[in-house]
Amino acid sequence: MATRPPPLAGITVLDFGQVYQGPYAGLLLAKAGADVIKIEPPRGEPLRVREAVGGGASLPLAMLNSNKRTITLNLKSPRGVALLKEMVVKADVLLENFAPGVMDRLGVGAEALMAINPRLIYASATGYGLSGPERDNLAMDITIQAASGAISVTGFPDGPPVKAGPAIADFLSGTHLYGAIATALFERERTGRGRLVEVAMIETMFPTLASNLGMIHNNPDRPLGRTGNRHGGLAVSPYNVYACRDGWFAIICNNDDHWAALLRAMGREDLAGDARFATNAARVEHMAETDAVVEAWAAGLTRAEIFAATGRHKVPSAPVRDLHEVLANAHMQGRGMLETIDHPSLGRITVPNSPLRYHGTPQTPAQPSHAIGADNAEVYRQLLGLDAAAVEALKAQGAI
Repeated sequence: MATRPPPLAGITVLDFGQVYQGPYAGLLLAKAGADVIKIEPPRGEPLRVREAVGGGASLPLAMLNSNKRTITLNLKSPRGVALLKEMVVKADVLLENFAPGVMDRLGVGAEALMAINPRLIYASATGYGLSGPERDNLAMDITIQAASGAISVTGFPDGPPVKAGPAIADFLSGTHLYGAIATALFERERTGRGRLVEVAMIETMFPTLASNLGMIHNNPDRPLGRTGNRHGGLAVSPYNVYACRDGWFAIICNNDDHWAALLRAMGREDLAGDARFATNAARVEHMAETDAVVEAWAAGLTRAEIFAATGRHKVPSAPVRDLHEVLANAHMQGRGMLETIDHPSLGRITVPNSPLRYHGTPQTPAQPSHAIGADNAEVYRQLLGLDAAAVEALKAQGAI
């Protein structure tokens, strides 16, 4: 079968993303075939500045900015603003995750740039959105986890609220931003016109609370607490992480057939007729006793032994892997999600591919992230026709 070009081949993206949220959307666009030009102020985006304190390039910076060309541009310089307006004429997408109003105050907000290029997709990601009474609240992943309610339902009942370990708000919103951009590009194919699209971090977090919200709906007067590793709505049992001989293991029985299968895996068919465990509703009512049965079985086994038993009987389950195990995982490696590359600053590193697969098109191989401003000469020549001397002059003027 003949291979097809990547779906966004020929699309030019001006990526003003910083830290995690915007750059991840840009990475997904680049892996889909777009020409993504990362644009930073002359001193670098915040992640580059932050990590430089520790010496050298950072792994997150390398992970999120592979497959992009990199230029510098000073939007606080009138000449820098003029350069952006010239580039926008040649661009399909501009994405940014500055605080609301920042780009407008610089004279390069959505209205100004779409007047220059009506086909432009202007994509904005913020913490709380471009409107509303909390619009100007400062937003970082942990503050959005807090304000969205996610932290309030994370942790154990007898402990304090706990944030999720990963930066879930940043990456959820980055993924949604990619979706908004792709949807707007699809619309543009039919109408010929671009549009402003926006994503608010706090809004992308809300749907993740579905199970917890269900508890409020069903028990409006009941205080909503933390459930540890149990189901967020306390509506499924067993649903937990259990200690075993060499770590921890996650098991869920989403229905009564799963429970019957787990009893067979545990060699506890003697409990098949026990009224405490006969239905999911009964197991929820006797959740501690249900967990105790599974805990007693798991405690004497290794993760591999548990996985073999649950796998034979088709019980949804998985070992709790640490990050070293994830990096070495044959499945992730085999599907090409994890790529090992030689980075000029970091040496041999593992970076993610895109989780979005376009069948009929090979995955785009990872290319190391570039040093700040590494592509100034190439990009300004290709987009604006400037020669090397003109680019050097812009640098001397503080415009790039």
